[in-house]
Amino acid sequence: MTSKRVHTKVELKTYRKKLRSKLTPAEAFLWENLKSRQLDGKRFTKQHSIGNYIVDFYCASQKLIIELDGEVHNNSIAIEYDAKRTDYLNKLGYTVIRFENKMVFDQLSIILETIKNNFKSV
Repeated sequence: MTSKRVHTKVELKTYRKKLRSKLTPAEAFLWENLKSRQLDGKRFTKQHSIGNYIVDFYCASQKLIIELDGEVHNNSIAIEYDAKRTDYLNKLGYTVIRFENKMVFDQLSIILETIKNNFKSV
């Protein structure tokens, strides 16, 4: 029996790398506050693949995914796709939290507090 790889699928490596090098302004701004274990010592990665999806930010120790949504997410097709994606990730045991890009710039402290509130106590 072969195990099915869920994380960092090889076939998505090039696309992940491209996304990492071209973060949106909101992703880059939030990343400055997540990288290097700045938030409660938790390690985050950016543009991490789980299954066939690439998530914006991922904290393995917490099974926590952070997604930032811009205008492109504000239509019925994108909303349906995001719901399907979130359902898939939730079924694997991940918590997915979403923020609008604008919130990153206008309410960063609230976003960081919300992320911390989703950390599981050890």
